[in-house]
Amino acid sequence: MKFFLKPDSRFRLPAACFLASLVLLGGLLVDRPAQALDLSSLSRADASAGVKAALEKGSEAAVASLGVQDGFLGNPKVRIPLPDGLKQAERVMKLMGRQKDFDELVVNINRAAEAAIPQAKPLLMSAIKSMTVTDAKAILAGGDDSVTSFFRARTEESLAAKFLPIVKRTTDKSGLAKQYNSIAGQAASFGAIKEEDAKIENYVTTQAMSGLFLMIAEQERAIRQDPVGTGSDILRKVFGGK
Repeated sequence: MKFFLKPDSRFRLPAACFLASLVLLGGLLVDRPAQALDLSSLSRADASAGVKAALEKGSEAAVASLGVQDGFLGNPKVRIPLPDGLKQAERVMKLMGRQKDFDELVVNINRAAEAAIPQAKPLLMSAIKSMTVTDAKAILAGGDDSVTSFFRARTEESLAAKFLPIVKRTTDKSGLAKQYNSIAGQAASFGAIKEEDAKIENYVTTQAMSGLFLMIAEQERAIRQDPVGTGSDILRKVFGGK
């Protein structure tokens, strides 16, 4: 089964991703000369190494922050809500005294994402190691979603394949999730629910990947803002503006 990440207002990437201020490897320019890189000392190899180092650092930090208890549940930026189909049912069931079931399911689906995230690290590292100078050039020249596009192209299918069984094992523990899958599957056949939301484990897997990419983007922005603070010579050289 192939997964495609959908635009989600909760997971919109920051407007100024840390790589977006840079352009082509062969002629890096910025609007303010005071922040310009020393082009005479920046080689193509250094620029490529800098991109790889930034992505490695950002990915490791993102996985570490999400793959723990409350990594998703305790972070409003990535906390996974109920699918729309269950939100509608929740309003009715709340009046029948079943709000607790829905609250427990929210915890359950976020715990499922937290359990799956550690599986992402080796896949992300493999994608970064396979990056070519052409890939680095595309990221440097790309827009706000260039990094997400790179990871999505290289890891989306493999991430989904790793995440889905873990998520399913966790969500299967919820009777409400099983009921949802049964009803939503029928509703999807009539077009009442989006196909990708017809199984709660698919929905959670997609949301977990979106949250992961969001946190990677935030880590990248932090590196751009303070490359010296990373303690990395190559990051300081490439993104330090000196």
